[in-house]
Amino acid sequence: MERRQLEYFVAIVEQGGFTSAARALHVAQPSLSRAIGKLEHELGVTLFHRVGRNAVLSTAGEALADRARLVLRDLDALRAAAGAIGDGAAGRVDVAATSSSGLEPVTSIVAELARRHPGVTVSTSSALSAIEVVAMVLQGRCEVGVCGSAERPSGRGLVTHHLRDEEFLLVASPGTLDVRGDVVAPEFLRGMRFVVTKPATAVRALFDRLAATVGEMTIAAEVGDRSVVLPMVLRGIGAGLMPDGWSDLARRAGADVYRFDPAERLPQWLVHRQGPVTAATRAFIDTTLAARDSA
Repeated sequence: MERRQLEYFVAIVEQGGFTSAARALHVAQPSLSRAIGKLEHELGVTLFHRVGRNAVLSTAGEALADRARLVLRDLDALRAAAGAIGDGAAGRVDVAATSSSGLEPVTSIVAELARRHPGVTVSTSSALSAIEVVAMVLQGRCEVGVCGSAERPSGRGLVTHHLRDEEFLLVASPGTLDVRGDVVAPEFLRGMRFVVTKPATAVRALFDRLAATVGEMTIAAEVGDRSVVLPMVLRGIGAGLMPDGWSDLARRAGADVYRFDPAERLPQWLVHRQGPVTAATRAFIDTTLAARDSA
């Protein structure tokens, strides 16, 4: 089995077919088909069912897909480790992050990483939940993940580091609330209208819990893209619940920002697989943990 065969196989899975994969890899489709045919012969299984112009993973192909990604990740890590001897970290690290974690602490981590290791490029992938972040890391889709979760993320071969406790805030259009100071009790939310994200996000889970406890909290709008929550709040459609990473942006945009008493917090975690990692991934992990320890 050759590395090239695994790369071709993963490309077909991720691109959804032989034609798209050949185009993405810049290889002739017959060459791609021959390589996969050879791989199937060596393994003694059929990896794809050809249905018209489409390629559908067989049961054996589904079992191989995640393992192939992990093997390629490990090969990259070994190659990078050998190449990094005597040199600074360089290369690309793929990071899975929930939307709030993608803002903070990931933004600050990337800024510090650029200062410490200018040869490292960070590519982020969005996830709706901590469960999705963990799956992306364990499946080899990303090398490292950052997410918020009330429970410590777990999985076979997963390494988990607690980073900080993220605080959730109430954000409203200016002058909407008649309250002194910048602190409100949960009971103050009764009778208010809200712009919320769709289910599965940590912010939506907080809203649902508060609504069940406080009561009379109305959903004015439900959005799939968290970036539109603040514009809707500023237009007076409803208030919003946001992680503290949004606080500076919300205030600069003119929104009123309030903390809860008692505070609403959610632990944030850094996760990665056990075993060898690339120099770029190690730089990201070390930079993240150094920032945590100095906070």
